[in-house]
Amino acid sequence: MLHELLVEEIKSATASVFDTMLGLPVRAGAASSCAVEVGPADGVAALVGMAGHYTGAGSVVCSGELACKLAGAMLLSEFTEVCPDVLDAIGEIANMVIGNIKTNIEERFGPIGLSTPAVIHGRNFSTRTTGHHTWTVVPFECAGEQFLVQMMLVDSSRNTPVLHGPRPHELAGV
Repeated sequence: MLHELLVEEIKSATASVFDTMLGLPVRAGAASSCAVEVGPADGVAALVGMAGHYTGAGSVVCSGELACKLAGAMLLSEFTEVCPDVLDAIGEIANMVIGNIKTNIEERFGPIGLSTPAVIHGRNFSTRTTGHHTWTVVPFECAGEQFLVQMMLVDSSRNTPVLHGPRPHELAGV
């Protein structure tokens, strides 16, 4: 099932990026699936779109404080407040995590392209995608704080969530 596949890919990609690029350990929490994208009311959200035979989005969301810590680890600097460098770093972290997941699932779902990350920062905001899709949400703990990695993937030919079955081009010979 897609949810279980995405949970494993999210855990693997996140641990790999945080270990190799940030030198920070992460601990995954219990994954869930939600009808809407989850995110902080305050903080930073980096969203990456996905397009191909299958479309969707992925995001990394965290507090502003954790965003500063992650950017500091990545850029070998210290940040006390969210600034353009911090936003760029969180966008790049999301790009690497979602990019690793995309690479690993392409063999099963066909070529998928990624958008440039969009990064949102502020207070009292929410993010959402249009339509009624199920998100796979994995919480992580890092540096004493929690962040989320989320993904949603749909079969673009059916505009329905991908659960199993052949790809559209595999049905052409039937």
